[in-house]
Amino acid sequence: MTRQRQEVRDFPGKRWLNLAARTAHLAGVVLFGAALLGAGNIQTGAGILFFSGLLMFAIDLWATPSLIREVAGFGIIVKLALIGIAGTQPETALAVFWIVLVLSTVISHASGAFRHRRLF
Repeated sequence: MTRQRQEVRDFPGKRWLNLAARTAHLAGVVLFGAALLGAGNIQTGAGILFFSGLLMFAIDLWATPSLIREVAGFGIIVKLALIGIAGTQPETALAVFWIVLVLSTVISHASGAFRHRRLF
């Protein structure tokens, strides 16, 4: 089932806010990965990943409310939950890192028909 074209809402500064959130998110990935190698704190990396990811999701959800019902939106919720678990239970961080990496890659590189398939 392909995604039907719909209006995407916008607001002044949306691009720059999203850019700032993505930059913080990448910093969180680096900090999280460095902590897995013993050079940092899992909770710090997970916290940055979680809150920057939540901000990006909120921006995308505001722009396209139907995202919450799609495979891509559900994937984001799962990834946020997993990062939250890693932040509160650091012993799960290595497994969470790889699960989120694989999940992110599969969803982002899948066809649009798959990513935007409605779940409900």
